[in-house]
Amino acid sequence: MTTVSRTDPASRPKIVALFGPTASGKTALLERLFCRPDALLPDGAEVVSADSVQVYRGLDIGSAKPEPALLEKLPHHLIDIRSPQQNFSLGDFVALADQACADISARGCLPVVSGGTAFYLKAFLFGLPASPPADLAVRAALQAELATLGPEPLRAELERVDPVSAQRIAPADHYRLQRALEVWRCAGRPLSSFEVPVRPRGRWDILALAIDRPRPELYARIDARVETMLDAGLEAEVAALQASGCTAATPAMKGIGYAEFFATALADQPPAARRAALAAAIAQNSRRYAKRQLTFMRSLPGVRWFQADDPDCASQLAAAIREHLAADCAW
Repeated sequence: MTTVSRTDPASRPKIVALFGPTASGKTALLERLFCRPDALLPDGAEVVSADSVQVYRGLDIGSAKPEPALLEKLPHHLIDIRSPQQNFSLGDFVALADQACADISARGCLPVVSGGTAFYLKAFLFGLPASPPADLAVRAALQAELATLGPEPLRAELERVDPVSAQRIAPADHYRLQRALEVWRCAGRPLSSFEVPVRPRGRWDILALAIDRPRPELYARIDARVETMLDAGLEAEVAALQASGCTAATPAMKGIGYAEFFATALADQPPAARRAALAAAIAQNSRRYAKRQLTFMRSLPGVRWFQADDPDCASQLAAAIREHLAADCAW
């Protein structure tokens, strides 16, 4: 079998990016490929998580973090690296993912960048847009406006100064809303006017693989996952985060599976009704998110798509990875 390590200093390090929408089965495929007793590629791999919620400590159930047993067999990076109160930017992700991939390659293992945060994956594949760096003072002012006035005035401002970005940013995506306005207030020009890289970065030789499922099956898996999270104690997890000082304005609490606890009027409802309302809200937002993920991911060039419901999906992915590792650099 072809080994997964590629340490030839004359070639760019080989990397695999494996992504797909929420609940599509990425974790199970990683386990089948790399760390089961009958693993298809057993020669050594480590995962770099591309998940904007799993970076936060204490957000375990709602972010569907891998189980400790899996983490022992298949090392994961960029999980539990921030407190819930800390921001984690796109630039932070790319810098830390680059460092993790370099370290993994230096150990003779295969870096596998995997997750569902599509704009993380795009920035890793193609590089960061040439927009201004973060301005902490402007960002703090925008956060204060959001907390005091709500998102509507900010969105109205963005629609006036940058209608292209306003169209792209989902109504609930307050982070990207604030970032677009931050760029406008700092640079005096819209975020959408800055050039977005369209060619792969030269640092890595990346094989981009994505998985999908038939929409009804994907939505059923999302619904089942939400019920599993609630059964596993998601309400208690959020209560503990609130007791530690987390509020709706805390960066980590903006993710699906957590924001719903603050956005849904639940305080006076009996436990069964409270759970049902939470399950419905989280599942609905997750389904909408999965649709946006797929739209964004399908816009990325050079991605090879596979059907996760195909019994041969893991074997097909393994064959593609072996071919990639044996080939000269593609880019």
